[in-house]
Amino acid sequence: MTTSVKPQAAPAAPPSELPAAIAWVVSWAKGNRNLAIGLGVALVAGGGLGWWTIVSRNRVEAAASQRLSQGRLALESRNYPLAASELARLVENYSGTKAASEANILMAQVRLAQGQTQQAIDLLNKVAPTLGRDYQSQAYGLLGVSNENAGHLREAATAYETAASHAVYPYQQGQYLSEAGRVWSAAGDTAKALADYHTIISGMDSTQVLTEAKVRVGELTRSAGAP
Repeated sequence: MTTSVKPQAAPAAPPSELPAAIAWVVSWAKGNRNLAIGLGVALVAGGGLGWWTIVSRNRVEAAASQRLSQGRLALESRNYPLAASELARLVENYSGTKAASEANILMAQVRLAQGQTQQAIDLLNKVAPTLGRDYQSQAYGLLGVSNENAGHLREAATAYETAASHAVYPYQQGQYLSEAGRVWSAAGDTAKALADYHTIISGMDSTQVLTEAKVRVGELTRSAGAP
C-alpha cells in the first residue's frame, strides 16, 4: 500500500527589512534617546498649537460674524446710530477678520445714509487699500459713489477704475468701467471715457455693458467730431 506524501510548504520568506531611511531613524533614535524624546514632544506640542490656533480663529470669526449680523440688521432697519455703534465695536474688537473688513464697508454706507459723505470718503480712503480682494473692489466702488455724491467727479472715476482693477469677475469689471466712463464723460474728459469704454468693448463678456459701451463710444465720437 502506497502512502501519499504531501509536499511540504515552502518556508515563509523572512520579513523584509525596513527601508533604509526608517532603519536609520530608528537607529539614530536609539542612540540619541533624550534628543528623540524632545523632538517628539516638540512635534506633538506644535501640532496641538496649530490645532488650537485654527479653533481659536474660527471662534473669533464666528463671534465677529454674529456682531456683523447685528450691525447689518440695524442698518437695514435704518437705526443708524445703533448700526454705527455695533460696527465700530466690531472693527475695534475683531480687527483682521473678514467680518471687520465688511463692517468698514457697511460703516461707510451708514455715513452716506446719514448724509456724512466726507466721513464716508475719509473712511474708505483709509481702509480700502488694506482690504482683501474680496472686499477691495466693493470698497473702491463705494468710494466712487461717495466722491460722485460729493461732486468730486475725477476722484469718483478714478475710484471706479480701481474697483474694476480689483474685480473678481469680468461682469463686475465691466460695470465699474462703465461707471468710470460715464463719470469721465460728465467731467469733460472724453479721452479717458473712451479709453474705459474701449476696454469694455475689447474684452468684456457682459452683453448689457458691452451694448451700452458701444452706444457711448458712438455718442462721444460724434460729439468730439462736431464743429
